[in-house]
Amino acid sequence: MTFDEIIGYESIKNQMSISIENNTFSHAHLISGEDGIGKSIIARAAAEQFLLRQGLHGFKADIVEFKLLEDKKSIGIDEIKDIICEANKKPIVGNNKVIIIYKADTMTEPAQNALLKTVEEPKDGIVIIMLCEKLDLILDTIKSRCQIHKLNRLREEEMRIFLKRKFQDLSDEYINSVCAFSDGVPGRAEKFIEDDVFYEIRNKILEVLKNSGRDEFREVFHYRNFFIENKNEWKDIFTCLLSYIRDALVYKETGNSSIVVNIDKFNDIKIIAEEFSFNKLIKIIDIVKNTRSKLEKNVNFALVFDSMLLSMQEV
Repeated sequence: MTFDEIIGYESIKNQMSISIENNTFSHAHLISGEDGIGKSIIARAAAEQFLLRQGLHGFKADIVEFKLLEDKKSIGIDEIKDIICEANKKPIVGNNKVIIIYKADTMTEPAQNALLKTVEEPKDGIVIIMLCEKLDLILDTIKSRCQIHKLNRLREEEMRIFLKRKFQDLSDEYINSVCAFSDGVPGRAEKFIEDDVFYEIRNKILEVLKNSGRDEFREVFHYRNFFIENKNEWKDIFTCLLSYIRDALVYKETGNSSIVVNIDKFNDIKIIAEEFSFNKLIKIIDIVKNTRSKLEKNVNFALVFDSMLLSMQEV
């Protein structure tokens, strides 16, 4: 994908394109932004344009990507040794190579220190692009040697262009829902539309909410295994929870269905709004936010999720 095909991020695309054309493209870059914002797409487009500018054919062999292994929570010294080894190898085609490091903010401090010299003084023709969500987890010594690009969320009109270009058969009403839920994050919109697991997560969360406080709420614990199996999607789980409760609060207060985000689930939202008091909904929001805060600190998912379900039952 070229820069011209990417929706949004005009300033960053222009800055990179100009530096590539002028042969002033930095040897080290940090692209930061939340999950799904488009960091990898920008990185690959920059890599392709940089290598094409050098007149290379078959250049994709010299775009090398390092991704965090599924069974790992951080990038350690061993992984950095592999990256350094790759940076010291000659390119397969021509004299240039681009190394893209995903989830760079998971590098341990020793790993970052080990990478520092390579970032500071890479071999001629080597460009390193690091992707991260939390820029503050990157050491200042690394950041000071990189050109930093911060990706912000797309504007609503940009999201609509993105959706209509990628999914031609969506109704305007459905696009409204996707735009509202994704809140300017393209990857979140794609997940909303395409991901079967995410579809099931949305449905099961509704069942949890509708049964909250009822006698049947004990049945909710039958769902816990599903959520635990999908604990790596906990951010989506809590985004859905808060989105549904927000919709119920808004509809309860206004009676206006047009401002409900999850319009495809309106009948369920209406039931929640009618059966729950304002006080109950607000307390559930506090419980959910408190649980999410614990998970951000890497507390055991199963324990805090069970605690959340019990607290919701007691409201």
